Amino acid sequence: MEVINLSEPFNKSLLPSGNVVLALGFFDGLHRGHQAVIQRARDEALKRNVKLAVMTLDIHPSIAFQGVAEQDVKYLTTLKRKNDLFEKFHADILYIATLNDLLVKMGPEEFVDKYMVGLNAIAVVAGSDYTYGKKTIANMETLVSYAKKRFEVIEVPHLTENKEKISSTRIRKALSVGDITTANRLLGYHYQNSGVVVHGEQRGRELGFPTINIEVGAKELMPAEGIYAVKVSIVGKTVLGMASIGRNETFGEGRQVTLEINLLDFSQMVYGEQVLVSWYKNLRDQVKYTGAQALIKQLEQDEEDTRNFFEKN
Repeated sequence: MEVINLSEPFNKSLLPSGNVVLALGFFDGLHRGHQAVIQRARDEALKRNVKLAVMTLDIHPSIAFQGVAEQDVKYLTTLKRKNDLFEKFHADILYIATLNDLLVKMGPEEFVDKYMVGLNAIAVVAGSDYTYGKKTIANMETLVSYAKKRFEVIEVPHLTENKEKISSTRIRKALSVGDITTANRLLGYHYQNSGVVVHGEQRGRELGFPTINIEVGAKELMPAEGIYAVKVSIVGKTVLGMASIGRNETFGEGRQVTLEINLLDFSQMVYGEQVLVSWYKNLRDQVKYTGAQALIKQLEQDEEDTRNFFEKN
């Protein structure tokens, strides 16, 4: 997949030649609804014997259009993760548009001319709620008039489950209460976080359940506090684990939220290593225990539950 960054005003010489079918959206999470848009675009590209191009933005639109502070935005999928998923879904070209002041102030007609016609699109595919400026004047209904018959506009209806739209908002709500099962079902794959192994208090080692402490990327949304069955990709291996997102309040009040994972049947020293955590099941909520022995007993049960879950799944 060819990745091209477009920063307004962009250099037209960066653009590959040849017509494309262009799929548009921010695609945070690349959930099943987004996948339906990309699959529809891919089907069109194959039918027309042209390449499939996808265009996304470098930052969340709320930062530029609603004044949300960048540090307050958490993503379901970082740009790197989205890139990997676009490639998995067979995109030939990925355009990443920088949402700078020039692009924010651009009118819808100019945007269509430069970022659709200018990218050699013979068909543009997007979900029903896609906008490219102010919602009232830059929506899928008005896109037909802006297209001026230079490309076909293909609107993909919302994908629904239980009569409710599959959306990034729904997935965020599920993660906010630790409902990994629902989040994964809506995504169509297991939710993931990336990070690096850092030094912790080594309290787990003292309890007989050594853990790796993971510093998750600042822009990534983590599930709610709780205990989870996970798979961890680390040093070229995939390892089963039981993860704890919490504050370790058994050992004191007012502690920061941390992510600690007890890796099953794994004992390498991995400080500084990059990891990818795939979330499979919420085992239980966090509980403040009266002492170490009560916690150890619960950890033994958590390990049994984790092993049983993966044996059955």
